[in-house]
Amino acid sequence: MFLSCQQMNDLEQEFGSSFYLLDVHKLRNNFNKIENAFRNRYQQLIIGYSYKTNYLPYLCKEMAKLGAYAEVVSRLEYDLALKIGMNPSKIIFNGPLKTYDDIETALNGESILNIDSLYEIDYIKKYCLKYPYKNVKVGIRVNFDISNGEKSDLQEGYEISRFGICISNGDFDYAVKTLKEMETIKIVGLHGHFSTRNRKVETYQNITFGLCELAKQYIEDSVEYIDIGGGFYGELPSSFQLQTPSFDDYAEAVCHVMNTQFENKSSKPYLIIEPGISMVANAFHFISKVIDAKRIQEQYFVLVDGSVHNIKPTMHKRNLPMQIVKQNMEATQTVAYNIVGYTCMEKDYLASNVEGELPVKGDYIIFENVGAYTIVFNPPFIKERPSIVAADENSFFIVRKKESLKEFFNEDLYVF
Repeated sequence: MFLSCQQMNDLEQEFGSSFYLLDVHKLRNNFNKIENAFRNRYQQLIIGYSYKTNYLPYLCKEMAKLGAYAEVVSRLEYDLALKIGMNPSKIIFNGPLKTYDDIETALNGESILNIDSLYEIDYIKKYCLKYPYKNVKVGIRVNFDISNGEKSDLQEGYEISRFGICISNGDFDYAVKTLKEMETIKIVGLHGHFSTRNRKVETYQNITFGLCELAKQYIEDSVEYIDIGGGFYGELPSSFQLQTPSFDDYAEAVCHVMNTQFENKSSKPYLIIEPGISMVANAFHFISKVIDAKRIQEQYFVLVDGSVHNIKPTMHKRNLPMQIVKQNMEATQTVAYNIVGYTCMEKDYLASNVEGELPVKGDYIIFENVGAYTIVFNPPFIKERPSIVAADENSFFIVRKKESLKEFFNEDLYVF
């Protein structure tokens, strides 16, 4: 998205000297690319947008308009989905921590419910005793080895995942047996989201195959969906210099397994995918004004009205792609410089060792690919949260206001 200096000045006057910018066209384009890749290969598809990645209400509503279900992992997110008008039957309720009230609400709304631990079975049995004439559908998040004998590819190098109900120790057999003992309960789906480091196509192929095999062995007569979770790579900027799978690569591998495993089934189960990062990362920019540029010893530091928390909440070291919008087109000196934020932390670096013309006071820096987890991980630290502006066609409009003291210290929460 290209913005002129005059546009930047106008946007600053209306929204402040730092704000997020949501490219609505890019968001819709991401959804359509993911949907086309998978649905062209397997018709029975449900896309559940992962709320935890970025639960901006406007964005969630846009996802719903495009046909996405809401994939939520807490009651807070479930209630948000209801508040923006989601039909509860189009909510996928995952997550490791659910109360009885959560489960009762989800089952009453006929949501897709995937249990993560054995304790949830007691809540479901309690529900069935309370509503003895109601038929109940549930899914199970499964924990099994996806490595195929290779080194673990799980996030942070963990050997085993902490989520789901374990196959190898007999817990899954127990869960299936216990649920099937209740006449009104039907197990209709299996869920297998695994957070991995490399997001390899082969990993998703293994997950899909494992879930299909389990479904055929344990719930062949009742299976309605296979849920492989999310975590796919989206379209990365060229500056990352990473060769990553495309949506078509993922879809080809996953859908081939689904078509092969259920080729003789007259009514094929739905394939559920739960993208988050690949849907929203490149749809957001963070725009921040240069406040000053100074030299300390032999290094240059560019101070902006923003923080590493706004663009890299995990504080990784990779520089994001960015654009400089200059107020004055006259050339400045070409140097290596660091972009630093407003906090009092030494490690508040938005970018390091950037080579180029030194930005000066009044310029703007546009950081790209900031749509994943930045909104939800942005802490209430030192300054208020910036506004979020949506750009649709040639129109700019607010979708989250800049916080004031009143919102930062909500008087319904804080005692003064």
